[in-house]
Amino acid sequence: MQWRHPRSALLLAGALLALSGPLGGPAAAAPVAAVPLTPAAEPADGPDPIDFAVVVDQSRSLSDQDLVRETEAAALLAQGEISDRSRATVIGFSSSEKPGQSAVHDLCPLLTADEAGRRRLSDCVQDLSRRDEQRMGPGTDFPAAIRQAVSRLTDETAAGDPKTPRAPKVIFLLTDGKLDVGDSPEYGTDPASRQANGAKRLEDELARARAAGVQIWPLGFGSGIDEAALTAMAEGGYRGACSDVPGSTPRMRVADTSAEIDKALQETFAAARCARIAHGTVGKPPADLFVTIPPIATDGSLTVSKHDPKVRVSYYDPSGRKVPTHGEFEDSTFEVSGEDGPVEALRVKNPLPGRWRIRVEAPEGHRDQEVAVRAIWQGRLRSVLTLDPASPRAGERAQVEVRMQTRRGVVITDPRQLDGIGVTVELTGDGFSPVKTRLADDGRAPDRTAGDVRFTGTLTVPAGAVGKLKLIARMSAPGVTSDERPLYTVTTVGTPEVTAGLSVDRVTVNPGGTVQGTLSVTNNGSGPHTLRLSLGDDAAEGGTGGTAGGGELGISPATVVAPAGARTTVPFTITVGAGTPLGALGGRLAVVDAADPGRPLDTAFLDVQVEAPPTWWDRWWGFVAGAAAVLALLGAVTAVRLAARRRRRVLAGTRLELRRDGRSLDTLTIRAGQSAGGEFLFTVDEVRGAAPTLRRARGGGAAHRLRRTGNGEMLLRLHRGREEPVRPGVPVAVDDCELVVQTSRDPGRTTRTRPRVSGFPGARSRTRTRVASGTGGDGGAGVDGMTWQPGPVPDTDDGTGTRGTWNRDF
Repeated sequence: MQWRHPRSALLLAGALLALSGPLGGPAAAAPVAAVPLTPAAEPADGPDPIDFAVVVDQSRSLSDQDLVRETEAAALLAQGEISDRSRATVIGFSSSEKPGQSAVHDLCPLLTADEAGRRRLSDCVQDLSRRDEQRMGPGTDFPAAIRQAVSRLTDETAAGDPKTPRAPKVIFLLTDGKLDVGDSPEYGTDPASRQANGAKRLEDELARARAAGVQIWPLGFGSGIDEAALTAMAEGGYRGACSDVPGSTPRMRVADTSAEIDKALQETFAAARCARIAHGTVGKPPADLFVTIPPIATDGSLTVSKHDPKVRVSYYDPSGRKVPTHGEFEDSTFEVSGEDGPVEALRVKNPLPGRWRIRVEAPEGHRDQEVAVRAIWQGRLRSVLTLDPASPRAGERAQVEVRMQTRRGVVITDPRQLDGIGVTVELTGDGFSPVKTRLADDGRAPDRTAGDVRFTGTLTVPAGAVGKLKLIARMSAPGVTSDERPLYTVTTVGTPEVTAGLSVDRVTVNPGGTVQGTLSVTNNGSGPHTLRLSLGDDAAEGGTGGTAGGGELGISPATVVAPAGARTTVPFTITVGAGTPLGALGGRLAVVDAADPGRPLDTAFLDVQVEAPPTWWDRWWGFVAGAAAVLALLGAVTAVRLAARRRRRVLAGTRLELRRDGRSLDTLTIRAGQSAGGEFLFTVDEVRGAAPTLRRARGGGAAHRLRRTGNGEMLLRLHRGREEPVRPGVPVAVDDCELVVQTSRDPGRTTRTRPRVSGFPGARSRTRTRVASGTGGDGGAGVDGMTWQPGPVPDTDDGTGTRGTWNRDF
């Protein structure tokens, strides 16, 4: 299930939206104030409180460092408690061996763990690390410690409101040793009898704790632990558990070193109060530490074991936003304590699930100790029940179905979040003893689908049931408790005049959308009956209002009239308000007879998923994708055509030949890369006494230009002339010569040859050969990389010299 912060689904208010009119007639236009089915007491909000005592060994066998670690562990419990209705006391103990000494020391009275109380606890717990040798003996007096803790937890003068249900009472005992009262005079006249008397006194105090309903969770550390004695203390106190989940019954635990006390004690604390603990990361400041809170959590505390009060802490939610340390923010409530102590905690109500970042910083000189972050959390779930038939007869078998949602209204749909959960329902009423049954989500009848987090079972209403019925669901799992909100109904006597059935579509809608449903009614009476539809979870049936989870729901028609002696079906529409949060829409729909509103005719779960409205992209992505594909195709075609056009404009391999009187004077082949943009610049150079030559030009106003267009046409613009078309092989006058353009496409090895030309005194026929390497030929080496290859005939008119060929590597 995706849970979007922080309003993932609806807390459906019990709103009744009324409309009068005949069955199947026009729908009502406006909602009116709700009329409850049956008043229901609102269960207390937040996690169940506990009363606990942190009892810490201060005997001489502990080193100063051990005392510091014990102090920090005690502070973890005092600061990390998740309920502001819990109460805590801190007691130090050792032994009493001479006048002026006391075996126990009340360091913190029993304080309510609200903001002010946690601050006081943070201050007074520091006294654990200061041992007064004059007032404290060196021994370990377990009986005195347990007696003092039990007395403080059961003190009626501190019990608070007598109408408030008594909270569980728990002692967390931290020690590094075993019973040592050999030097305590109150236990006898000699050490041997004192130890024996101390052991007997311990048994008596454990019995007293058991009778008072006080659990004992011992935690030992170090090498001198008497594990048998710690086990006896855990088993000697009250053996009640916060749930039937294994691990919630008191047991002893041993930490190998004092450095592991805080981790072990927090895990012990979580087990004792049916909470869970999430271990985060560890690091030295400055650092970012992380811990993850699951979606099912409704209450929690982020604890930071910083050891040094100089460490400063900032908290960032999974969305990356810095949260306040006090007050409300985005539907969550925050409260920090312990900022000036070794342990700091941020209590969060309705935490945003996900990975939290905790930034720790410290000034120079205070960065040598590692900081650890953890989260203690609990999920207090609201049970939403349906009973089929909604108003059963005495002796009738009925089917019960339960869904769970968080305080935010988040409907739990992921079975992994409820791993190990057990769900039971209890039916109570007049004329019979309570009936209990266990529900299952295993896919076996009557459960429809395994793993859909709809727990189903059956029960038989006792034959003696008369009048009102009350149904309560209870759940137990590690870290999960139930608010136990009831479902009220009444028994049906005889054959009812009116029966009704509800069905609601299972759909996905957007805020502002609608959900369709059908009401089927059979009226066997002699007169018409007015029926009313109501929306609400079991928490809201005693209230009024038209909003749920931040969004308004409407139902139309909300009131219909069933004509006498007829069976009729009428559709109805549930409108999901525009402000409805995203997520699963929880709660239930009920139909009642206006003449008997305490007797529901039928109920049905709402099973609707609210999703974000489609964005522009959601609506038009197909069109955009199609248009993008067309554009991509057009782009590809265009690119191919442009590439072909560029290839047609390339002049590489084109051969320019300069002629005069039909004789070739010089040739020049355009190489690859020399015709950028499809044009080539060249000049005709004439040196006195030599034949004209063709030379590539880099630019300048005296150059001629040969250009090829995209369609392959060649254009020639002579210096100071106009651009004219030129056809391959057709001579064009250039100065007093002719230029012939050949379109051979061979940009590889080209040969530039000037044959012998008559009429120039001293002129020689010579060949310039462009090769990959070497000069070739058998002649001697010339200058500038040229070689001379002599020929067989004289070169001049007077017979001197020899006609030959100059070869040059271009």
